[in-house]
Amino acid sequence: MSTLRVGYELVYECPQPTPMILMLNIHHTRVADIIVPDTLTTTPAVPIAVYDDAFGNRCSRIVAPIGEIRISADGVVRDTGVPDIVADWAQQQLVQDLPEEVLVFLLGSRYCETDKLSQVAWNLFGYSPTGWGRVQAICDFVHRHVAFGYEHANATKSAWEVFNQGQGVCRDYAHLAVTFCRCMNIPARYCTGYLSDIGTLPPYGVGDFAGWFEAFLGGQWYTFDPRNNVPRLGRVLMARGRDASDVPISNTFGFNTLNHFKVWTDEVSEASL
Repeated sequence: MSTLRVGYELVYECPQPTPMILMLNIHHTRVADIIVPDTLTTTPAVPIAVYDDAFGNRCSRIVAPIGEIRISADGVVRDTGVPDIVADWAQQQLVQDLPEEVLVFLLGSRYCETDKLSQVAWNLFGYSPTGWGRVQAICDFVHRHVAFGYEHANATKSAWEVFNQGQGVCRDYAHLAVTFCRCMNIPARYCTGYLSDIGTLPPYGVGDFAGWFEAFLGGQWYTFDPRNNVPRLGRVLMARGRDASDVPISNTFGFNTLNHFKVWTDEVSEASL
């Protein structure tokens, strides 16, 4: 087992009252692991309305006032201390045998253009092993094909553009892999959350939220991470959806400037809390 301190601090500046939808809470599937709740707070304080979206993600609605607003949380969550599961026995199901609730994750979406990449996917992976082996082959290709760099970040970049440009950030790796999976009739959904550096060698990158995906194999969802492409420790889910358009950390309805962005995922001793 391990214990993680997770949180963020975002500072926006708004020239007018600005409605916002924030998706910044630990996912409800991890509620039993929470030691200190990651309660969202704002400075100055504003009313916060909470609801769950169609994908089961916790959302917070606020109206940011004129000027600067600080949005933050600082929670503690218990983690298994076990790397992502490798289930190389998991098999792909026929489309006609899939449960109805996963079918939406076979379809194209805003950043995952299955229509443009279908033939590419079959050319690349049509002869690969089915099931887990095929998803891993997709992750291996995406990991090799895409060069990581924060300078390549682009909020409108789609899987088709990632494939052709061969560069991006973690969400771009996930979008391309999700698209390839869907093209091969494997349901796949985009995930966002915290990812610790536990078990990795320095130098460590700047704290950030991470993007990965889940594939539906053998009747359940499994985690895949084409950006890192190795099982990792300390992954804390925040939200899931068809792609990043369903799970932005913030949707803002009016002009604003993000002046400050900080994220942490640090291992701590439970005895020190």
